[in-house]
Amino acid sequence: MIYWEILSYAAWIVSGLLLLWILVDAISVSREFDEELLISSREGVDEILDEIKKEGGIK
Repeated sequence: MIYWEILSYAAWIVSGLLLLWILVDAISVSREFDEELLISSREGVDEILDEIKKEGGIK
C-alpha cells in the first residue's frame, strides 16, 4: 500500500510542476508577443501582410 501512496504523491508533484511550467511559459509569451499576433489565425500573418503592404502589393 505504501508504494501506491508514494506514487500518488509523486504524480501530484509532477502535476504541480507542470502547472508551474505552464504558468511561467504563459507569462513569458504574453510579455514577449503582442496580443494581436497571439490571436491571429495564422502564425506570422501580421508580419507577412505588413511586408506585402510595404512593397505595394496590397492597397
